[in-house]
Amino acid sequence: MSDLYTTAPTQIVMYATEYCSDCVRAKKFFELNKIPHLQVGLEGNWEATEFVIKVNRGARSVPTIVFPDGSILVEPDWEELKAKFSDS
Repeated sequence: MSDLYTTAPTQIVMYATEYCSDCVRAKKFFELNKIPHLQVGLEGNWEATEFVIKVNRGARSVPTIVFPDGSILVEPDWEELKAKFSDS
């Protein structure tokens, strides 16, 4: 799929882990606001893990959310997500 492992996806892609509370919060934000996105889990996914480490300059920070405009949010809180979508 061309939307994976790129900083220019055609849709929002969220790289996450199942145990991450920030990931759960971001997923809930997208669901409550009916924002379509693709969620990619890092568990057992070497390629996704390597991509996250690369875009975060060595850190395995999740969620890492990549937007079609080329912007990336890492571990955003609710307010940062709201601000991102109020700007668009």
